[in-house]
Amino acid sequence: MELLEREDFSPIYAQADQVRAEAVGDTVHIRALLEISNHCRRMCTYCGLRAPRQNLTRYRMDPEEVVQAACEAHAVGYRTIVLQSGEDPWYTPLMLGQIVSAIKAKTDMAVTLGCGEMREEDYAFLKLAGTDRYLIKHETADPDLYRRLHPDSSLDKRVGCLRTLKRLGYETGSGFMVGLPGQTLETLAQDLLLLASIPCDMAGIGPFLPHPDTPLRDGTAGDAELTRRCVALARLMLPSANLPATTALTVRGDNGQVFSGGANVVMRKITPNCYKRMYEIYPAQLPDTDIPAQRQQLEEQIRSLGRVPL
Repeated sequence: MELLEREDFSPIYAQADQVRAEAVGDTVHIRALLEISNHCRRMCTYCGLRAPRQNLTRYRMDPEEVVQAACEAHAVGYRTIVLQSGEDPWYTPLMLGQIVSAIKAKTDMAVTLGCGEMREEDYAFLKLAGTDRYLIKHETADPDLYRRLHPDSSLDKRVGCLRTLKRLGYETGSGFMVGLPGQTLETLAQDLLLLASIPCDMAGIGPFLPHPDTPLRDGTAGDAELTRRCVALARLMLPSANLPATTALTVRGDNGQVFSGGANVVMRKITPNCYKRMYEIYPAQLPDTDIPAQRQQLEEQIRSLGRVPL
């Protein structure tokens, strides 16, 4: 998918940056991202964790490992941890709630979960256990395209989860990919309108990256410039939202430009090395995990952009 025109978008970036400064200030929030399981029961056609994939070694972190990693992140300055997994029923709501409660008992961190679709009563239980935020991306607002990407789900069900989370009082996060095969610019407009309709408190917008072991292996990677434009427009539509510079955008060569167009969050993987390369939604060259050193490096990079790390 090509941009209709390659006109100068700098006025929009400048406006988005001004809105960001006025609404959420110069702080860049650094989130610790812990990938607790690469098991997934879903069939998503773009994802390297999809259930039919046979040549992937699967893992699950024990609850004690999860809590320990969270404590290590807290010790070097992280104030939010994101626990992400494939849709893995082995982690029951009770188990996830116990993990969240244990992290809350040992730290003052905010806890975000990204563990897929659940029943309303499960989301309600996890909220009572102390979960602050929940992230569940809708990926595309086109119902037909959604069905092709997720043959065992539906857009209505995904959006229903988002509205349930918002009603339960979560800081609610969604997001979408830019450059999906079959996507149009009109679809991207609908994606942005969907974020605003929830309205989302967080939105992760990143380029599509094809994985060689999925049905979309021959797709073309999403355009980094178009992705940055979507982030800027999301800032204008959701002035106070947390908008991350996604890992996928970094893979596509963004060197911090997205921060000058509205982004105010960055996530850093703290997944232990023994698991890290097995959590492969899309191909990426990942450095070994060194929680203290990588936190310090990221803070220095953020200061070099004239922003304040937190």
